[in-house]
Amino acid sequence: MLKKLTASVADYFRRTDKVLWLLCFTCSGMSLVLLSSQVFYEFLSIRVVMTQAIATAIGVVAAVIISKLDFHVGFTFWKYHVVICWALVLATFVFGIQNPGADDKAWLPMPFGMTFQPTELAKLSFIFTFAMHLDAVGDNINQYKNVLMLCLHGAAPILLIHLQGDDGTALAFAVIFVAMLFAAGISWRYVLAGLALAAAAVPVFWNFILSSHQKKRFLTIFNPELDPQGVGFQPLQSKIAIGSGKIFGLGLFGDNVPREVPYMRNDFIFSYVGQTMGFIGCLLVVGLLLAVAGKTLFVARRSADKQGYFVCVGIFAVLLFQILANVGMCIGVMPVIGLTLPFFSAGGTSVMVLYLAIGIVMSVYMNSKTELFT
Repeated sequence: MLKKLTASVADYFRRTDKVLWLLCFTCSGMSLVLLSSQVFYEFLSIRVVMTQAIATAIGVVAAVIISKLDFHVGFTFWKYHVVICWALVLATFVFGIQNPGADDKAWLPMPFGMTFQPTELAKLSFIFTFAMHLDAVGDNINQYKNVLMLCLHGAAPILLIHLQGDDGTALAFAVIFVAMLFAAGISWRYVLAGLALAAAAVPVFWNFILSSHQKKRFLTIFNPELDPQGVGFQPLQSKIAIGSGKIFGLGLFGDNVPREVPYMRNDFIFSYVGQTMGFIGCLLVVGLLLAVAGKTLFVARRSADKQGYFVCVGIFAVLLFQILANVGMCIGVMPVIGLTLPFFSAGGTSVMVLYLAIGIVMSVYMNSKTELFT
């Protein structure tokens, strides 16, 4: 029995992408160290670290199980996960609660004081259904009718999540939509038309859609002193914290107590990286995360079929977008839109769904032929 188990484990690690696993485990390990450091300085309770550790463990186990399944199961049972995921999203309109620091009620209450954000799971459901749609239209993607239907498919979740009030996640869905369209070979004439429409829509959004609070988030990028005690407070404190770390940082468990930045356990954890690990630590974190995203794109390229290719491109897009958006808002070059830093930010839902995505990527890897798309 033990010999069979050992052989099974050895076979799994032989077939899987060991580098991608190592990158993910390194990121999660660093996250737990960073959060433990915040416990050391009494910025948060040990419960946050325990929750992160348990969520990571559950996510890893789920990822291993998913990676051993054929990822096409996600297409076979698309009706079920669509109904479940979007029913949970709709439930937030009635039962949703607002997490500390959030502007929207995008979370559902769970036992033991925990919360769950359904839109995280809905991202994966959307990636599967949109990949299936793209695969169905195939080479006919640039026919007007197909383009229209694809745009409606992408617009529906974006609009729903906007109505929910979570514009950061809505933007993430938009990025997934655009990236997967590019991967499918959308014509540049549609791209240029879309850019023209977007440019024309900017004054409408600015004058009639965005609230004064949201406008300030953009304006503080160019003028951080515009609202230093309000919208501009977090970016200002974050930049000061990152700058104080200089090259090597203040240290994770030392006598130099770091500056406390609001929500530095989750959305602004990169500011904690900057001040405790310095510029070198920032480069390390960004390098690890970009490597994870890059490996995901590599798996997409070697996929045995277009469905696996599209799914991996969607996961790559949301990973890269969240990395750039989170780091950008921490250094003050992007508005604060409430997106976590993958693997590093505290958040049970975020890390578990992230590992589900990694499991899907691993499944594509293990069900692909190396020679294809090379």
